[in-house]
Amino acid sequence: MSRIAGRTHLFVPGPTNVPDRVLRAMVVPQEDHRSPKFPELTLSVLNDLKKVFKTTEGTIVTFPASGTGMWEAALTNTLSPGDKVLVSAFGQFSFLWADMAKRLGFEVECVECEWGTGVPYDKYEEILRADKEHKIKAVLACQNETATGVSSDIAKVRKAMDNASHPALLMVDTVSSLVSIDFQMDAWGVDCAVSGSQKGFMLPAGMGILGLSPKAIKAIDSSRSPRCYFDLADMLKNNASGYFPYTPSIPMLHGMREALDTIFEEGLDEIFARHDYLANGVRAAVQEGWKLSLCAKEPQWYSNTVSAILVPEGFDAAKVISTAYKTYNLSLGAGLSKVAGKVFRIGHLGDLNCLSLMSAIAGAEMAMLDNGINVTPGSGVAAASTYWRTHAPKVK
Repeated sequence: MSRIAGRTHLFVPGPTNVPDRVLRAMVVPQEDHRSPKFPELTLSVLNDLKKVFKTTEGTIVTFPASGTGMWEAALTNTLSPGDKVLVSAFGQFSFLWADMAKRLGFEVECVECEWGTGVPYDKYEEILRADKEHKIKAVLACQNETATGVSSDIAKVRKAMDNASHPALLMVDTVSSLVSIDFQMDAWGVDCAVSGSQKGFMLPAGMGILGLSPKAIKAIDSSRSPRCYFDLADMLKNNASGYFPYTPSIPMLHGMREALDTIFEEGLDEIFARHDYLANGVRAAVQEGWKLSLCAKEPQWYSNTVSAILVPEGFDAAKVISTAYKTYNLSLGAGLSKVAGKVFRIGHLGDLNCLSLMSAIAGAEMAMLDNGINVTPGSGVAAASTYWRTHAPKVK
């Protein structure tokens, strides 16, 4: 097939589109990462990342890695082999974090939940209340489950832990939520906050980001889990003076500096409001226009960064995704594991607005029609348009 002219329309839930100004900031000559000047860049990035995590007490570290690497760093630096963790699985990424914990040698109590729901707050509280000996050392929660388009309320997870008077560490996956959905590390008592560069930060993949509370940092001293590359003690020691224990990705650090400037210019609250506004338009297209359903079971679970859309019974969502890519140069997210072939996903996070999202809605609609799915031509675009024209972003 010949090349399709024009820009590729990227609407997977990560990697997301990178603003031109951020791309330009990354085109830099290589430099000496041991020079006396280099700490200016390192410390400005690490200090400003604290504003994004909404922490004054915590410490932020970055690794040349992905969010998955930060899952491992959080677990192996604060826990010891055989320690028990509580986790819930309600999508591919929450499942994979639980699977990693098992493979690293921790005892895992996993609450299996229906895909399309989120963290089971009441069940967490029940389990934690019953753990009188405090054998559970960490509670894991995924703020935004990318596979199913589900968001969970981390404040409710903290409330469940507090109601049970349980001292476990709280670890949260914020990979597809940070800088898009409100996250409050200090207020919610989060000890390890895992993230990555390729979603809300509007950067290429390749930088893992981890927020650590003082409690988590203290736990490093008693952890007996083997680690080397992800040893936080080495990273914290070097970061204190603005350096790294090994060569960092210099272009990524320059890109993060520019991305943070972009974020602060718009304002975090404004960004959260924009994502809510855009997500509501997509949901209008799905539910009111196409008369289809979301994978997320109820409004309380709806994600403002990604919508997983169920195709009608008897149709293959993978063919919709393939048609969108091959015919219209549109990348949609695939269904994973239990929902493979049942859903396609529209990522609506990062550097985007109403008109850019219109291309995803229109392209998905055409791809569904090409595969025989009976949606009314133009209905999704019309429903989204009606919502966006009659509403405005609500800044809290």
